[in-house]
This record gives sequence, C-alpha cells and structure tokens, in this order.
Amino acid sequence: MDSIGSSGLRQGEETLSCSEEGLPGPSDSSELVQECLQQFKVTRAQLQQIQASLLGSMEQALRGQASPAPAVRMLPTYVGSTPHGTEQGDFVVLELGATGASLRVLWVTLTGIEGHRVEPRSQEFVIPQEVMLGAGQQLFDFAAHCLSEFLDAQPVNKQGLQLGFSFSFPCHQTGLDRSTLISWTKGFRCSGVEGQDVVQLLRDAIRRQGAYNIDVVAVVNDTVGTMMGCEPGVRPCEVGLVVDTGTNACYMEEARHVAVLDEDRGRVCVSVEWGSFSDDGALGPVLTTFDHTLDHESLNPGAQRFEKMIGGLYLGELVRLVLAHLARCGVLFGGCTSPALLSQGSILLEHVAEMEDPSTGAARVHAILQDLGLSPGASDVELVQHVCAAVCTRAAQLCAAALAAVLSCLQHSREQQTLQVAVATGGRVCERHPRFCSVLQGTVMLLAPECDVSLIPSVDGGGRGVAMVTAVAARLAAHRRLLEETLAPFRLNHDQLAAVQAQMRKAMAKGLRGEASSLRMLPTFVRATPDGSERGDFLALDLGGTNFRVLLVRVTTGVQITSEIYSIPETVAQGSGQQLFDHIVDCIVDFQQKQGLSGQSLPLGFTFSFPCRQLGLDQGILLNWTKGFKASDCEGQDVVSLLREAITRRQAVELNVVAIVNDTVGTMMSCGYEDPRCEIGLIVGTGTNACYMEELRNVAGVPGDSGRMCINMEWGAFGDDGSLAMLSTRFDASVDQASINPGKQRFEKMISGMYLGEIVRHILLHLTSLGVLFRGQQIQRLQTRDIFKTKFLSEIESLALRQVRAILEDLGLPLTSDDALMVLEVCQAVSQRAAQLCGAGVAAVVEKIRENRGLEELAVSVGVDGTLYKLHPRFSSLVAATVRELAPRCVVTFLQSEDGSGKGAALVTAVACRLAQLTRV
Repeated sequence: MDSIGSSGLRQGEETLSCSEEGLPGPSDSSELVQECLQQFKVTRAQLQQIQASLLGSMEQALRGQASPAPAVRMLPTYVGSTPHGTEQGDFVVLELGATGASLRVLWVTLTGIEGHRVEPRSQEFVIPQEVMLGAGQQLFDFAAHCLSEFLDAQPVNKQGLQLGFSFSFPCHQTGLDRSTLISWTKGFRCSGVEGQDVVQLLRDAIRRQGAYNIDVVAVVNDTVGTMMGCEPGVRPCEVGLVVDTGTNACYMEEARHVAVLDEDRGRVCVSVEWGSFSDDGALGPVLTTFDHTLDHESLNPGAQRFEKMIGGLYLGELVRLVLAHLARCGVLFGGCTSPALLSQGSILLEHVAEMEDPSTGAARVHAILQDLGLSPGASDVELVQHVCAAVCTRAAQLCAAALAAVLSCLQHSREQQTLQVAVATGGRVCERHPRFCSVLQGTVMLLAPECDVSLIPSVDGGGRGVAMVTAVAARLAAHRRLLEETLAPFRLNHDQLAAVQAQMRKAMAKGLRGEASSLRMLPTFVRATPDGSERGDFLALDLGGTNFRVLLVRVTTGVQITSEIYSIPETVAQGSGQQLFDHIVDCIVDFQQKQGLSGQSLPLGFTFSFPCRQLGLDQGILLNWTKGFKASDCEGQDVVSLLREAITRRQAVELNVVAIVNDTVGTMMSCGYEDPRCEIGLIVGTGTNACYMEELRNVAGVPGDSGRMCINMEWGAFGDDGSLAMLSTRFDASVDQASINPGKQRFEKMISGMYLGEIVRHILLHLTSLGVLFRGQQIQRLQTRDIFKTKFLSEIESLALRQVRAILEDLGLPLTSDDALMVLEVCQAVSQRAAQLCGAGVAAVVEKIRENRGLEELAVSVGVDGTLYKLHPRFSSLVAATVRELAPRCVVTFLQSEDGSGKGAALVTAVACRLAQLTRV
C-alpha cells in the first residue's frame, strides 16, 4: 500500500483523540450520517442545470464574448485532425502535469499497421517539491535533464528527434507548437512561467542541456493526448475526457464556430477547461460544507471549484473531511480521531478506490483505517464505504453533466439529430475507481439521450496520443506538400494569364483575316443589337445540350415568354441526323398544339449552340458536333436546310425560319435588350464560348467596310494548335484522351462544366495513389467516369464542411474531415483556374474592342449565361477580378442573361425583321 507519509507520523506513533462528550444513540447516529451523506446527493434537475449552464458558457466562450466573462475557457489546441491509422515513425513524448508530482518520458513507435502495436518504452521521474514550487527555469532544466537521461538509455540516433510535449495545465495556445501558461494548477507554483510560452522554455532548456537535437513539434494537454491515442474504430473518437489529479475534456469543434480562429473550414480540437467552471447559480446548490472547507484550505481558494468536486487530487480529501466530521460527532470510530485523519492529504485517491472496491472486501478498508491510526469497528467499515461511494458517485454524476454539455455542443455544431461518438477516457479516477465510468455512462444516457456514446479507455495514459498528435502533424505537413505540388500548375500568376490574353489576341487577328487559327472567328450576320422598338410574336428553338426548348416570345414594351422543355435521348443525339431533326419538329408541333398556334407561320429563330460557319443569317454550316452529340450526316451541312427538310417531311406544318443563332449571340442580344452597351456574349455552362461586335472592316470573309457584325469566336477550340500546351497538366491530358474528341476544344476542356468534374476526379485519383486522400485506399467508385458532376463543384464550394462530407459520402467516397477539406481545395483550384482563363479571354476581347474604337477607356457590358457561371459561388467574381487585372482601361459590367438562348434567338429574329422592314421602307 502507498505510504501515508503526508500525516508526518510513522506507523505506531499515531495517538487517538476521543470525544469526551456523550456519544449519540443509534437513531441519532443514523440521522447524522444521512444528513451528512444527503449533502452529496445530486438531483436530475440540478445536473440538468449544470449541463445547461456549462453549455451556455461553452457557446459564449466559443463566440469570443468577453462580457460577462464566460464561466469556462474554450481553448483551441490547433490540433486539426484525428488519426486515420496510417501514421508511422518513432516519437519522443514528454509528459508534465498529467500525473501530479511526476514527469514521464516515452519512446513511442507507430507502425501504421492496423492491429500491430509496439509497446512504448517509458520512464517516470518524481519531481522534487522544491522544483514544483521553485523557479520556472529550474523546472524546465529538470525536464531537459530527465529527457537526456532517458534517451541515453535508448539505442537511438541523437539527431532529428521529433517530440510531443504533454503539458496539462490551462494554457492559451496560438499554434500547435506555441502555448502560453495561463495559471498553474495541481500543486505547481513555479515562478516566472505564467504568461510565458512553455514550448520556448522547454526548447531553451534542451539547448542548455546540449545533448540532443530535438524538434518540439507539438504541445498538447493530456486530454487531447487521450483523445488522439484512441484506436480508430467504427465510431470516430472525437472527444477526450481525463479525470486524474484534475479533470478536463476536449472535443473536435467546427472551426467556423471558434471566433478566435477566424477560420470557416475544417475542425479544431478545443480544450474545455471545465475544472474552472464556477457558475454559483448552478454549482451553489450542490456545494457541501466539506467542499467549502476543502476550497478554503487549498493552495488556490476560490479557483477550480468544479475540479475540486471531481479531480483525484481532491476526492480523498473530501472523504477525509467527512470521516473526521463524523468521528468528531461520535458516529465513527467510537468518537475517536487520529493525527493522521486530521492531517490534510492523508487519504489519497488510491485509498478511496480500494476502500470502495467490493472485490477487496472489508479487510482492505480495515487495514487502511488502521494505517491512519484508527480502530474501526464492523459498522465503521460499512459506513466508510458509504462515504466513499457518496463522494465518488457525485463526482461521476457531475462529470457526466459536463460531458453531456460537451456532447450537446458537438451535436449542435454538427447539426445532427442523433450523435454517435466514441469518448476516450483517461486518468487514474477513470482507470482505478471501480464504478466511476459505469455511473458516468448511465448519467450521460439520462442527460443526453440523443447521444449514443461509447467510452474507450486510454491505452497508456495519453502518451501514445501525444505521439499521435506529433505524427498526425508530420503526416499533414507531408500531405500538404504533396497537395501543393499537385495543385501548383493550377495556380496561375499574372504573367501566365497575360500570356493567355496575348495568345488569344493573336489568334483572334488571324481568324478575322481568314488565316489558320484555333479561333474560327465566324461571322453571324447579326449586324445590330436591339434598340427597344422591336414588336411582335416569335417562335424560338433552343438546341445546345441534352434538353431542347421551344418558346413563344411576345415582344411589346417588354418580353413575355412561354416555353416547354423536351428531352433528347442519347440514342437520338448520337443516331442519324434525320432522326434528330424529325424529333425536333415533333416537339415544335406538340408545342404549337398546346399553345393554340397550329396553322400559324410565325418568324422563328433557331438557337443552335454548336460550331457553325454562317453564310447568312439563315444559313449555318455545322463544322463539328460537341457536347456529346454525334448525329450522322450533319457535319458540313446547312442545319437550317436540315430543319426545313424535316418540316417538309412532317407536312401540314408551316414555319418561317428567319435566323440561326448561336447561344452566345442569343445571350448578348437578350442582355442587349436591357442594356444597349452590351456588345459581348459569354457562355460558361456545359461548354463555353464568346461573341462580340467587331468592326466590319476587320472581317475578311464578309464584304463591306462600314458598320459592325457580331463574331462568334468559338473560343472552346482556342489552344487546339498547341498554344496552351504550357498550361496543360497531366490531368487535362487524361481528360482529353478519354473524351470523344481528343485534341479538340482544349480551352473548353479547361473551363467548362462538362469537364471540370472529370479534372477533379483525376486529381483525386492521383492524390489517393500518393496516400494523401482516403488513407491511400483505391476506391472503385472513384474509377467511374463522370461520377463527379460539375454541379458538385458549385455545391462543395458553397456549403459547410459537414454538407460537403454528406455530398461526397453520397457519391460513395468514405472520407474524413481532412479528406473533405482537401477535396474542397482541389475543387477551388480547378474552378479558379477555369474562371481566370475565362477572364483572360474576356480581357482579350474588351481590349480588342477598345483598340478598334481608338478609345482611352471603354465602358462595355457582357451578357453571360451558363450554369457554371451562375451557380458557382466564386466563378463570376474571379472572372471579373481577372478582367480588371488584365484590362485596367476597360470598365466591364457583367449582366446575367435571364433566357439568352430562347429570348435571344427571338430578339435576333425581331431585330432582323425590324431591319428588313427598314430596308423595304
């Protein structure tokens, strides 16, 4: 048994002191005992009040609300990730404050192999009382000396050792390796340390020692170490609980809820310094006279009130005070006390645990009391066990109320109806007390029924966990380097973007001159934008993807649109041309019948969003299919003629096809109806393209030098001549090779919605092969082409991390929060490059218009359509920022088109009818 040295008397020297007053009778004794033990009974309502008060204080502290001062500190630990089982290597751990007046050094080997553990080597050093209460430098020099002594006995290389520092006192952490001591607890009172960075103090001491080259990677408290040391299991272990000399908890909080961090992504482990919880309203009703006496006689009266009701440093003292009180009252030990019983610190946690343990029996209680110089009777033994049970049951219940508050906070932050979580438990109270954890778990179930909690005992007091924090930090740093290397080619600088702008200007000039160029610069024969005088009813067709629309557009003082969407089956899109155009006409007839338009011949505008060479407003030769279309016998043909032939085959249908319109032109015209300065159209959706109003004198293929004409750039093919090779990555090459048109539409494949998801998927596959994602496990679902739709990019960059995880898990990707953050970064890098390339293209166009007109400054609007541009949270702002950077002399306004393809086609038709009427006049 542990020596009872703190009494100051050796065994045999104890002398009994007995009450000279008359002893109470049996009924009086029973009442005195009940009255005494009743003070330790805590009701469910009181526990709920403590839970609610602590939860409120936690949330207040997370928000950074300073007034009134929160009753608990919530300190970020800068541990942003829990282990995923692949961590490996050798690590040194120094533990200070985890087990009272001792210091422990460990050598921990992590194998990274599930089920294969190497037992850590460790050595414990007792800290002399004069060091605990002396100068801070003396304490840290002592720690450095112990570290060297331990390592001298290990067969290790003295260079490049990585150390995790477990420092179990209230600290203000500002980084994983920066931590300022707020206040000493647990009997330590070293001078010159409070307010100082304890990591720097340790580094200085190690340097003074001079024996080893040690890198202090992380400072961690014992609670975080306990959580991190929990074996990865079915449930995530995201809560740590320590009840040792003192008590504390930690859990993984959403970083966006921790005001002091100013982060909106990821998670961070927060240390809940609940030992200092001191809400008088909640704690006052459960404080006993013995709690007040213990606090008054402690080293820090008025502080750590909650800890003094739970921590192992105090439980024995509470039991001693109760036993001494009952002895004085004549209820115990025949009214006799002993100097040991009356000496502070004579009953320790170990004694309480042994006395309450039913397996040791009454004999052990008898022996412990005799060592205290007492002569217990049979009834005394039973009563002492009742006292121990009352004190420890209350401690477990109070601890459960605090843990329930943490679980409620975690559940709220995750926005989950029910929470399934593992709680790693550590500390001698949890480990050695026979009933503590069972009372704890039962009370938590009562107070937080919506939380399904598993308590997982810590393997080695948190030492392995501290090594794990160090290993996780090393793993994350290595993964971060690999991620940055992978994404570096997607992060374009000013010079690269300016080079794209310059290349596009060259390609534009060549295309306009009719020379070989990756930009076709196709005349559209649209010679004017709307002026507001257009009137009439028009039909519009919109073919540009898997859906096909028919619209009735009424242009009066405004524009009214009625439309219907028809699908184009893949078999039709990739069948014969005749089959495709017959299907289109069938849809038109159906629409006319539903709108009561049968027999009417309205002017029709046909939005055909594929590369065409226009020979006139109603003549367009299809150059090549894109966007997954491959209908036969169409390329090289006039699509208006193909449509008219299908109309003829249908018979009894009269349609007046006035104009064939590219969707980009339609977008420009649609916005031009609202803003006369709109002279550029931009599409960023399934595909991408741009058009603009060019001076007719610069268009080689069309006669005439005066006026302007809208040019369809077909910029998706920009770079097909190799001019973008310097920006193409291995992932772009993979996507291109797997596409239906390898080597074609290279610009589009770096920008548009049809391809960004595939680029992301290929990057994720690469990162998985490097072990950076998904624990290096090849996931079959990720091998599936087009699993990663581009709409997910928009969603992922718009949502909280919890929702990001849900999206990815729905895709069948089992991932951690770290994985989700990395996937988010990949999406951001790919979409940012796309937006910047798009912006470089727009900058080339606006600069061309400005120079055409000989202006110092140009004010112009761009009409934009496309789901990627509209739905992605950052795309539009990135495009605009890039244009401002590359074309500073142009003031560019971006207008989102409401219905560019449909309304725009009708307006092209309306403008053509207006101009034709003017010509006739």
